[in-house]
Amino acid sequence: MRDGAGRDGEILRLRPFAYFWGASTLRAVGGSMATVAIQVIIVTVLAATPAQISILSALSVVPYLFLGLIVGALMDRWRRQRTLVLTSIGRVLAFVVLAILLVTGILDFWTLAVVTLALGVLTLFADSAAQPLLPRIVPRRSLVQANARLGQSETVAGTAGPALGGLLLNLVGPSILFVIEAVINAIAAILQSRIAITEPRSAPRPPGRHVGHDIVEGMRYTYRHRTLRPLAISIHVWFLANSIVTTVLAVYVLRELGLPSWAFGLALAAGGIGGFAGALIAPRVGARLGAGRAIFLGRTLVAIPWLVLALAPLTAASGTAPVLVVVGLVQLLSGLGMGLEDANDISYRQAVAPDSIQGRMNSTIRTMNRVVFFFGALFAGVLMTWLGFQPTIGVAAGIFAVAALVVVISPLRDARHPEGSP
Repeated sequence: MRDGAGRDGEILRLRPFAYFWGASTLRAVGGSMATVAIQVIIVTVLAATPAQISILSALSVVPYLFLGLIVGALMDRWRRQRTLVLTSIGRVLAFVVLAILLVTGILDFWTLAVVTLALGVLTLFADSAAQPLLPRIVPRRSLVQANARLGQSETVAGTAGPALGGLLLNLVGPSILFVIEAVINAIAAILQSRIAITEPRSAPRPPGRHVGHDIVEGMRYTYRHRTLRPLAISIHVWFLANSIVTTVLAVYVLRELGLPSWAFGLALAAGGIGGFAGALIAPRVGARLGAGRAIFLGRTLVAIPWLVLALAPLTAASGTAPVLVVVGLVQLLSGLGMGLEDANDISYRQAVAPDSIQGRMNSTIRTMNRVVFFFGALFAGVLMTWLGFQPTIGVAAGIFAVAALVVVISPLRDARHPEGSP
């Protein structure tokens, strides 16, 4: 489609978006590398217990659960670009502190927990600022192309970042790796500071009104909107299913089916390839089918392969190759669906909501997603105990299908991306 190609070229020529995209890509790669480094330190340097590992894992989610709605409300009043720059500077300081603690031998579980919590808070502020900032950087008609580009970068970072992080750990060690992380985030801060946009000042709150009123207003807007309400519900249902398969997959494939860890890594990499391909075709599919039908197609493509895995007659005796092929195809197709739906989903939200409520709308959906994911992971443990691995995956596939059904039976089905809005 000529229009799609033209808009993609327009996106690449927008210097503010180029800076935004470059900074986002650097932070995504750096974040993947840092995750590997911290996991290695937890296990090899600190010899953390399973309980301590669980605490550190939970600390990355805690800020979203307790501060997500508040930060989202603040992002509708604060300058979002400045917030992005400050969070990148904060990450520079955090990684420098980690490097110093490692070199001096002071690092222990509790100091790592404090730094992990600080990084979680900084990530929350960065995420809450980035999504509502994008519609100020690019025309709303080009949001799908912009989000597709960002999705491709995140997919590549999620696939290549851990491998690069592992390689650097072996070559230079964790302390130097954290110095590299600090440099990456410093470059990201410079790029973010060069985003030339005008951010209007928010109107002062009326007397007697506080941040709690802003939060409630954002929730009401999201869940009373004709198309955003079914979109939000569909996303929450999707996150419930995703929390189940995320919890069960590694245990089922590695323990029950006996797949070697290297083969499991290859299967997960197939998901990255699928995600990249999905983001690549997302703008054209969204333009041809409309936002609602593109999201429905993506949700459906995610549900089908998990149903196949739930029904596949696989056992430990099946051998590495058949299990790798099946699990790899599941990851490839579900990744394709996620790449397709994400760009259209996020872009539609950004295009529909007024700028004055973007932060609260996004934070409302994001916070509820984290809550659902948290309890969904616990629910997955119960299902695995009661039903076994494949029936649990089957339940998740059914929930994925419900997420698609919510789209197709609601007004969201006929929603389209804006064509001529500035």
